Amino acid sequence: MELRLEVVQVPVSDVDRAKAFYTDQLGFVLDHDAEHIPGMRVVQLTPPGSAASIVIGTGMNTMVPGSLEGLQLVVPDMASARSELLGRGAPISEVQDLGGFLFAHFSDPDGNRWVIQQIPPKAASA
Repeated sequence: MELRLEVVQVPVSDVDRAKAFYTDQLGFVLDHDAEHIPGMRVVQLTPPGSAASIVIGTGMNTMVPGSLEGLQLVVPDMASARSELLGRGAPISEVQDLGGFLFAHFSDPDGNRWVIQQIPPKAASA
């Protein structure tokens, strides 16, 4: 059996505002924006280099906008990722070093909370 997590719904109150935040400030790629049936708009966005996407929209779930927290974006170089995101106007926190694991945080316009993580490189095996 193979199970791949490929899409996570993110609850937002204003789809266009959230779409602009994720594309303009975070650099996510817009995969599609479609109204499949009346009242159900699906906007799929993929972080650069990711196999998983997020979906924002209308008529898909009953989650409260801003109630999602803890999704992690893993980066190979925290300093360069943070610098680029700040340059795009994204509200990225200062970096925390938790024993070699680096973390920064941000929230989208609705308050959905995200984590950016840099994992230390694995030691070369002998």
